[in-house]
Amino acid sequence: SVGEKTLNNVFADSSAHRSRHATIVMDGKANAIRDRIKTVQNTKKITTAMKLVAAAKVRRAQDAVLATRPFSETLQSIFGGLVTRIDTDSLDIPLLTQRDVKKVTIVVITGDRGLCGGYNSFMIKKAEARYLELEKQGIKGEFILIGKKGVSYFKRRPYPIRSTFDCTQNPDAKQALAISDEILNTYLAGETDTVELMYTKFVSLIASVPSSRTLVPFSATEITEKGDEVFSLTSDGGNFSVEREELEAAEPAEFEEDMIFEQDPGEMVEGMLPLYLNGQILRTLQESVASELAARMQSMQSASDNAGELAKTLNTQYNRARQASVTAEILEIVSGAAALE
Repeated sequence: SVGEKTLNNVFADSSAHRSRHATIVMDGKANAIRDRIKTVQNTKKITTAMKLVAAAKVRRAQDAVLATRPFSETLQSIFGGLVTRIDTDSLDIPLLTQRDVKKVTIVVITGDRGLCGGYNSFMIKKAEARYLELEKQGIKGEFILIGKKGVSYFKRRPYPIRSTFDCTQNPDAKQALAISDEILNTYLAGETDTVELMYTKFVSLIASVPSSRTLVPFSATEITEKGDEVFSLTSDGGNFSVEREELEAAEPAEFEEDMIFEQDPGEMVEGMLPLYLNGQILRTLQESVASELAARMQSMQSASDNAGELAKTLNTQYNRARQASVTAEILEIVSGAAALE
């Protein structure tokens, strides 16, 4: 009959309808969600790759710190041996002489890049607070800025900037030498009375501490008694972790009582201080870079986790949209069939 023929045509059309994927879309909503899911998944791949790249760079920073240890230990040992032979208080060495503080130079280490959580903003806020604190005490201040993020922030504001340097991902002795020369020239010329260093101390992959200390003038006692720390990045079950090891100060070198120094010991001490400063600058640069990379690892891990959660939520929405679309089509078919009875 005509009714049966029409009903068969309706079911034939519905079968063709179900075979076409584009028909299980209601107002394009499911297609839009599906495209967004793909975008989120691609973003997760990128952030995961960035995390692994940062982890590889942390290992490189770790190797760089270990490579500088022999020089630092030898320098500390010889310096300690010389100090025991002479009276440093009677020596007129500018880098060991305390002055009345009327002007302070603040060396600030930040990163060159972003996508590392609050690493740069924490250090910038701490440096800005220190400058305002000195200003309230009637002490002049100026900045030596290391890192593009710190440079771009302070240059847009009315702060005195003496010089700027980039903070690369792989600091070396040449870079540290340029910075230490600027510090020494400023201090020895009497243009500043003390130099403070502000950097991020590397604690672990999830924790870094903005730190500050007086860099110049030096304290002979601190140089001879200060220990050191080294870190190593390990992976256990696919999870990264950091192991820290505290090292004691190097034993002072023993010189024979009848040893004759070709050069005056006081001059030798004065000549070693710039080397010590250079080593300290290099070490803090390496530690700051490690802190930045650890912050980037953590930031990228959080981004990857958030992308995974968002993808799950979008998948649920997509399935609901498909289900609603299929249900609506079934209802249309049933209603049409019922209307023909």
